[in-house]
Amino acid sequence: MNLKTKINLGFLAMLLLVLSIGGYAWYSLRQLDRSSRDALTANVYSVELGHRMLRSLDQLAQSPLPDTAGTARFMALVQQEARNVTEPGEQQVADALVRGTQQLVQAQQAARDGRQPPAASPLVELRILTYRVISLNTEALTRKTEAANQRTDRANRNLLVFITLATLLALALASSVPEIAVQPLRKLTAALSHATERDFTATIPQESGDEFGQVARAFNHMLAQLREYRTSTTAELITERNRAASIVDTLDEGLLLLDENRRILLANPVMCELLALPATRLVGQSATQVRLENDLLHTLLLPLDAPNQAAAVAAAPLLHIAQRGEEAFYQLAAQDLVSYNEATDKTELVGQMLTLRNVSDFKKLDQVKSDFLATVSHELKTPLSSINLNVRLLQDERLPADERQRVTTHIRQETQRLQRMVAELLAVSRLDAGAGIQLDVRPTNLAEVVDYATDTVRPQLTDKKLRLELELPPTLPAVRADVEKTTWVLINLLANAIRYSPSEEVLTVAATATGGFVQVQVVDHGPGIAAEHHERIFQRFAQIPDKVGYRGGSGLGLSIAREFITTQGGRLWVKSELGSGSRFCFTLPIVK
Repeated sequence: MNLKTKINLGFLAMLLLVLSIGGYAWYSLRQLDRSSRDALTANVYSVELGHRMLRSLDQLAQSPLPDTAGTARFMALVQQEARNVTEPGEQQVADALVRGTQQLVQAQQAARDGRQPPAASPLVELRILTYRVISLNTEALTRKTEAANQRTDRANRNLLVFITLATLLALALASSVPEIAVQPLRKLTAALSHATERDFTATIPQESGDEFGQVARAFNHMLAQLREYRTSTTAELITERNRAASIVDTLDEGLLLLDENRRILLANPVMCELLALPATRLVGQSATQVRLENDLLHTLLLPLDAPNQAAAVAAAPLLHIAQRGEEAFYQLAAQDLVSYNEATDKTELVGQMLTLRNVSDFKKLDQVKSDFLATVSHELKTPLSSINLNVRLLQDERLPADERQRVTTHIRQETQRLQRMVAELLAVSRLDAGAGIQLDVRPTNLAEVVDYATDTVRPQLTDKKLRLELELPPTLPAVRADVEKTTWVLINLLANAIRYSPSEEVLTVAATATGGFVQVQVVDHGPGIAAEHHERIFQRFAQIPDKVGYRGGSGLGLSIAREFITTQGGRLWVKSELGSGSRFCFTLPIVK
């Protein structure tokens, strides 16, 4: 049963109610007529009380002595009249009767006490007031009787008219009210339609306080809650989007996001910089159109056009891109973005993500590794060839004794060179394996370390005709150091100085105490080192690009030397300029 039918049945019931009310109203009018007649009876009662009061006053007037009993009877009649006031002005008369009765009592009391009574007798005034009560009720009796008759006839006629009008009104309501009742439902349906379309501003006007008004208030409250929820959810989504955008923007990789139609959805700053296009020229544009004007984007999309995309991406070569005046190498990676479609119960392609990873450091490391292998191969080949040649010379029995001694010395030097290189490699392997550096730190006299190191490199000094100068103060304090590691560092610095110094030059080894440390310096007059390479030479496998000024070396000695000195609590650095020689310095803490 629909709502309109229910409302119609309700109004039919209301029609029956109106008819019942009409019948009851007709009956009530009849009762009203009887009530009116009762009221008239009350007026007759007041008239009767007035006559009884007059008779009581006559008896009081005829009595020669104060009649207390008669006065009491009169007072009782006055009180009954005061309780039966029904007409306008009758209350004032009743109040006056009460006051007159009190005066009568006072006059009788004065007579009994032998005092002088009032000049005017209260009985006269009481009689006048009693006649006034009788007159008021008699007039009212006549008036009410006529009015009651007229009202009764008029009420009968009006009742029939009201019943007829109520019947017509009920019929009118039965035809119009259901439509009025359905109208709020239509408004609710429209508001619900807007809400399903995520429009939470279409509220229902609260035009009444009935059930529909309550529904409207509840629905509007629900819309307000939904707006707040959407606002809070939107704020959370914006926060998450900003967080994700922040992460994407701070990536050191280039990121390009495409939809299923290859329309660019996102390009982070790194990708924009690599493509040399602003984000406004990329986001929202078709990658197919942009690639026509951008060679790099065209290169990035080529593997996606291949039948086997994964294999094409894996086989894509490193991209060589000039960035900020430096060479940079990037590795392309592509990933399909898929989403599960509940309607089709299938996984669908929704886009692709392209990333360019900066592999310049790995490329440089690979190049350094290749250079290191080439250098080590060369460094090993040279002394081995020299040893092989000298061994062949020794095998010749015709070689003089002094020449044999020279060849043997040369073999010993080349062997020491090989041993030093192998020792450097072993030290690096131990450091890379995390074994750390085992130190035997004790109070050490640096003068003894310098003497041992210089004695070790003395033959090399002699071969290059170099002169060594020592600047060691006699009061040099002892330092906390590992003798073996410190000696190795000093020998390595002297060997480098000898290697890069021209013949017949001077090498200087100096030491000074300052600020709780002893600083040792090895000074040469070689080609010098450019300022941009001062830190690079302490990196493993590092090679100075100037092949004319620098010859040989594995690129490990200085990095190991810095590890040794730093572990002992000191510092190793270089001061040098191109064409002005080099000054290598290291510090060790003084024994306290």
